[in-house]
Amino acid sequence: MLLLTFETCHPIIILMMEMIKSKHNKSELKKWLGFFPFLLFCLAFEFIPILFLIRGSFIDKTTQGFTIAHYQAMSRTVYINSFLNSIKISGLTAIIGVILGTLIGYAIYRWPSESLKNALISLSDVTTNFSGAPLAFSFIIILGMNGVITQFLFKYFNYELYPGFSIYSFSGLALAYVYFQLPLMVLIIIPAFVGIRKEWQESAESMGANNFQFWRFIGIPILGPSLLAGLTLLFANAYGAYATAFTLVESQLSLVTLQIGFMIAGEVRHDPGVGMAMAVLSLFIMGLSIAIYQIATTRVRRWSK
Repeated sequence: MLLLTFETCHPIIILMMEMIKSKHNKSELKKWLGFFPFLLFCLAFEFIPILFLIRGSFIDKTTQGFTIAHYQAMSRTVYINSFLNSIKISGLTAIIGVILGTLIGYAIYRWPSESLKNALISLSDVTTNFSGAPLAFSFIIILGMNGVITQFLFKYFNYELYPGFSIYSFSGLALAYVYFQLPLMVLIIIPAFVGIRKEWQESAESMGANNFQFWRFIGIPILGPSLLAGLTLLFANAYGAYATAFTLVESQLSLVTLQIGFMIAGEVRHDPGVGMAMAVLSLFIMGLSIAIYQIATTRVRRWSK
């Protein structure tokens, strides 16, 4: 998720450039000296690795000469399927996360009890950070072939979950992704609901609009940028996931992150150049997602002013 971290570095760089152009350079620089360690961190762990990644994608591992063979290899069926599967599962879980997360976020926003509302927001914050291998093992314990729910359905309802469903398949991985995608959308959309002022709804009602008409013509258009920002962020979040997919599906489902891991760290299919080429192409996809996210959040900030 290099570009996701770069997203946090980029605004700081813009601020530093504005400080240099300012008339009060010395005073401004003193205020922002604390950000230099963070900029050094971005340089050491984000920008320099990206440069080495791009360089490595054009270097032949045998001759150490320049080559484009690694990018030409992307036309193979296995790599095309990897990109298609990653885009498919990322898009699907992002859409599900946006729809369900928006509904749940609205329910939390409208909840009358402030203490319970804060507790649910805190729970969403904790849940969205519970991912990777621990999440995968949790789903195996719950929905595996000998999982708790699997055995419960068979014992009390005589219903065999397998082989119709498998946690080790595309649908099982999508379910695991939705687990951390949904609370992330909740955290994104709740501030957007807060930004919708009560005066707007009262004005619409005074003009004869009902609740459905308010949300159709006013509420949803205002939430549009936030929904788009959430969709792109959830897509990037799922596209870059590795540990959950590796633990659940490994070689059963071809994904970009898994293929990169096999190429760079694998013993049988060891070809770092191809893995780096896939990573560079993934950077463009992630970069496009983050660009859309930045544009959408800019429009959201306009509404909040």
